[in-house]
Amino acid sequence: MNDIYLIRHTTPAVAKGICYGQTDLDVTASFIPEAEAIREVLPAPFAAVYSSPLQRCARLATHLFPGHTVSLRPELMELHCGSWEMQPWDDLPKDEIDPWMADFVNIRVPGGESYLDLHARVTQCFNAIAGADAGGPQAIVAHGGVLRSVLSGITGTPLIESFKVFSLYYGCVVRIFPTAAGLDYEVLLNNKPEEREQHKPSSYYKKFT
Repeated sequence: MNDIYLIRHTTPAVAKGICYGQTDLDVTASFIPEAEAIREVLPAPFAAVYSSPLQRCARLATHLFPGHTVSLRPELMELHCGSWEMQPWDDLPKDEIDPWMADFVNIRVPGGESYLDLHARVTQCFNAIAGADAGGPQAIVAHGGVLRSVLSGITGTPLIESFKVFSLYYGCVVRIFPTAAGLDYEVLLNNKPEEREQHKPSSYYKKFT
């Protein structure tokens, strides 16, 4: 297997506290410096490039790999947040958000997906990419949930623990490589932002402050 570089998109143009998944968000004005920081830790050349079709990923893939045809894979999109898309986390109905918070791995967002749904499609796509003899390093430009799903799969980490185990910030780069025991990974870039991301109701974070 060739090395595979997982790359998370740069900072999206969305207000903090808004729930988004497959909404096609643009990126912020910090796109170029974030992208150039990513470029500095990547090898050259790459044999193949894959990306979520959402513009915050596809734009980064095109910028980083201008000489490549980027293969857009819908399976690499973020969690489908259904009726919650672009709604404030703190305004979501309690009878919907509470069960999901208790078991987001198995319970689907209304009109959307569960984390297990995402994991199934991402794993199938990743295995196909990993199994291809590309002849050199491959890149996958995708989302936080997608990258955590891949890393959970190769490390045997329970999905419920993946957000605690894998702290992956915007613009992070993770190299996956083969070993005699299977697949392993190393984090090449993971700059912690000044302001924490919010992907749950604010009441959740207050438990830890």
